[in-house]
Amino acid sequence: MEKKLKKVLLLGSGALKIGQAGEFDYSGAQALKALKEEGIHSVLINPNIATVQTSKGVADTVYFQPVQAAFVERVIEKERPDGILLSFGGQTALNCGVELYEKGVLKKYGVEVLGTPVQAIIDTEDRDLFVKRLDEIGVKTIKSHACENVEEVRHAAQELGFPVILRAAYALGGLGSGFCDNEDELLSQAEEAFSFSPQVLVEKSLKGWKEIEYEVVRDCYDNCITVCNMENLDPLGIHTGESIVVAPSQTLSNNEYHKLRALAIKIIRHIGIVGECNVQYALDPNSEDYRVIEVNARLSRSSALASKATGYPLAFVAAKLGLGYGLFELNNSVTKTTSAFFEPALDYVVVKIPRWDLTKFHGVKRQLGSSMKSVGEVMAIGRTFEEALQKGLRMIGQGMHGFVENHEIKIPNIATSLHEPTDMRIFVVSKALKIGYTIEQIHQLTMIDCWFLQKLKHIVDIDQRLKQFAQVSEFIEFMDNTELLEYLEAPEFVSLLHEAKVYGFSDFQIGRALGLESLMSMNDAGIMVRSWRKEFGIVPTVNQIDTLAAEYPAQTNYLYLSYL
Repeated sequence: MEKKLKKVLLLGSGALKIGQAGEFDYSGAQALKALKEEGIHSVLINPNIATVQTSKGVADTVYFQPVQAAFVERVIEKERPDGILLSFGGQTALNCGVELYEKGVLKKYGVEVLGTPVQAIIDTEDRDLFVKRLDEIGVKTIKSHACENVEEVRHAAQELGFPVILRAAYALGGLGSGFCDNEDELLSQAEEAFSFSPQVLVEKSLKGWKEIEYEVVRDCYDNCITVCNMENLDPLGIHTGESIVVAPSQTLSNNEYHKLRALAIKIIRHIGIVGECNVQYALDPNSEDYRVIEVNARLSRSSALASKATGYPLAFVAAKLGLGYGLFELNNSVTKTTSAFFEPALDYVVVKIPRWDLTKFHGVKRQLGSSMKSVGEVMAIGRTFEEALQKGLRMIGQGMHGFVENHEIKIPNIATSLHEPTDMRIFVVSKALKIGYTIEQIHQLTMIDCWFLQKLKHIVDIDQRLKQFAQVSEFIEFMDNTELLEYLEAPEFVSLLHEAKVYGFSDFQIGRALGLESLMSMNDAGIMVRSWRKEFGIVPTVNQIDTLAAEYPAQTNYLYLSYL
C-alpha cells in the first residue's frame, strides 16, 4: 500500500428506517475496524445512536449529524480528512457522496474518494447511464427507458407494452417501484415513484424469472473474486428484502453458475469498481437467457448476509482495498489462515428469512412486491435446505415452530394467496401441500422453482410419516419408561426420528406430530422426545461439533447453538 492517509471520513447509513440502517451498521463497523488496524484516525457521521459503529471506541471521532451534504461539508471543513469512504452506509451515504462530488465540495477541500470512483457510482445509480455502460461490453439488461416526467413514463410504457415495472433511481429498498398492468396503475405508480426520485426507469416486466445475486470483490490491480452467490426462493417481482434467500444457489446448472459468475467479473472490471459490489440478475427458468437488473457499487444488505454465511469479511476487506491494498496482500481476518484472494467454498446451506410487523398496523396492504416492507431478517445454517429453512422459521418471532406443525392459520382462498404473495406465503405453501396441491399446481401459481417445492414437500412427507406413529400417545399413560422405550425401539421409528432431526424438525414439532401435546404441555412434549432420541443415540457427538467448528470458525456460535 502506497497511500499515506492520516484521517478518513466514513459516512454512516443515517436514521433507522425500513430497508436501511441495521444491516449497514455491520458494514460500517467493519470498515472502522480496518481503519483502526491501519492506525488511521476515523471520523464517523451517523445520527443513529442505536448502532455498534457509534459506540465508544469504535470510531475515533463521531458526529451525530444527518448524512446530508450541508452537514457533511461542515464536518469536512472542520476535520479536513484526507479521504472519504462512501460505500459503507447504503444508499443514503452513496447519494450524499455523489452530491458532495457534483457540488465540488470534495475537490475544494482536497478529499480523496477511497475505493470505487464517484463516476463508477454514478454509472450504476443513473439507470440510463447504467444501461449504456453495459451495452458497451455486450451485457444484456432489461429493455427500459429512463424518464423524467409522467408523460415520458406513459410514452415509454406504450412503446414497451404492458406489463411493465417502474423503478426509481437513487431510491432505497425499492421505494416507489411497482408492477403496472394498465395505464391507470401506471399513472398512480409514476406519481409515487417521482416523489422519491427525479428519474424513473420504465422496464419490460420479467415477472416469474429467477433472481440471482453475486457478491464480487475487485482490487486496484484488477484482481477479482466472487465471494458468494445467492438465489431468491421467490421469483422476480418480489423485492430481495421481502424474499427468502438461499446461499449458495441451489437450482442453477454448472453452466448457468459459471456464465453469471464470468459476467459479474466482466461488469465490475468494466465499470471500475474497487472494493465490493453486488450484481443482481434475472434468469429465464426455461433457458440460459439472462438480464442484469442492477449493480450496487457499495456494500448492501446482501453483503452482510454473504459475510456471515461464508466467513469472508467483505466490509473489512473492501475497506482495506479502498486504502490501496491488493487482495494478495491481505489475509482473511476470520479464518486467520487463508488469503483474501481465496473464494469461499460452502458445503452447507444458508437461508435468510425476512421478518415483517404488518400485524401491528391497521389498513396496511400485506401483499409483497418490488417495494420493501420487511423490518428485519434472520439467518439459519444447516447441512440441508430443509434443516436451514425450519431453523429460520422458528426464529422469525411469529410463533412458528418450522414449516409444519404450527398453529392452524385461516386462509380464505389458498389459490389466491399463492398467486398474490403476502408475508405468510411460505405457510400458505405448507397448507397447500398438506391438503393435496401438487408441486406443479403450486409452481404454476407461485413460479417458485420446483426444486424448492420438492424440498418443502419432503418436509411435509416426513411430518405425515411421523403422524402414523401418533398412537404412541394412547399408550404413554399405561406404560412405564422402560416399556415405552421398548415399544418405540422399532427400527422404522428410530430411523424416522433420526431423519426428522436431520431435516430440521425440533423436538416439539416431533412431539406435536406424535400427538403428545394433547397429554402434556408443549415444553414437556419436547423434553420427552428429547429423552427418547438421547436414549436411542440420536445426538451429534461433541467430536462432530468440534470438527465442524474447527472447519468453519466463522460459524462456530451458530454450530453450537444449533445442537442445543
